[in-house]
Amino acid sequence: MSTPLLPVAGPLGVDTVARTRPASLWRDTIASVLRQRSAIVGLVILGFLAFVAVFAGQIATHDPNLTLLGVEDGVLKRAAPCIHALGCPATEPQHLFGTDGNFRDVFSRVVFGARTSLLIGLAAVSFAIAVGGVIGAIAGYMGGVVDTVLMRIMDVLLAFPSLLLAIAIVTAAGPSLINALFAIGIVSVPIYARVVRSSVITTREADFVTASRALGESGAGILIRRIMPNSITPLVVAGTLGIGGAVLEIAALAFVGVTGDLSRAEWGSMIGLERNQLFNAPHIILAPGLAITLTVLGFNLLGDGLRDALDPRLNR
Repeated sequence: MSTPLLPVAGPLGVDTVARTRPASLWRDTIASVLRQRSAIVGLVILGFLAFVAVFAGQIATHDPNLTLLGVEDGVLKRAAPCIHALGCPATEPQHLFGTDGNFRDVFSRVVFGARTSLLIGLAAVSFAIAVGGVIGAIAGYMGGVVDTVLMRIMDVLLAFPSLLLAIAIVTAAGPSLINALFAIGIVSVPIYARVVRSSVITTREADFVTASRALGESGAGILIRRIMPNSITPLVVAGTLGIGGAVLEIAALAFVGVTGDLSRAEWGSMIGLERNQLFNAPHIILAPGLAITLTVLGFNLLGDGLRDALDPRLNR
């Protein structure tokens, strides 16, 4: 009978066969996320949209705000898409998604609209997470009267329909895209405040928090260095899902015309300006509508994948 091969001990007695790379929280988390199919699909969609937004100036075929009447020969109002490679006559000007009622290139406006919508969505959710996270952390850690007062204020904000409250805030502050950003952020604050509060209440009773308190660490230090890093996972998932909702809300505000300059290349305003042309020139509405749908779908898929990857009850 042959003698079985045994692992060869390397220097310092370390088993060279069983030797592995040191564990890394970030590497393990990324690997767990990439095992989720929905997260991969979401990342592909959002990566494509981010590429379009960053390189909009190179991808767009025309100036998104330029009226082509008198500038380009043969241009027509609300012309159907014309792609020469697909058989459109070379005598007609090429417009991949057609033109709108102001003789502007729809494709270029959709491309630049990605930059506006993604930037506003990310900024609004970042503002809401920053404010809501602080409120939720203080309420969850302090408890008592502080918790009651802060959460009742959040409940009052949640009692109003978010879109109507956002419209009221923008109307009071003045129509502009920046005011719309803050309005969406304000109506989203209670969501993130409640998420953080719930996570902080659970984490503050953990053994490592009790040990830090027994060693004399300050309350602020425990909250910032011990509790919050272990309470951020639900906030990341909620924020990812919330960006898609913010993009949808900014489109809704632009649709009703409270974001100020309607000539800006923004998906919601594009639909709002041509909403009566659904049957006469559907391409003007379908192009930005599909862009909004794709963006929301990408963030929702990524959020679902993050939830499945970061939830220890679901991540096997």
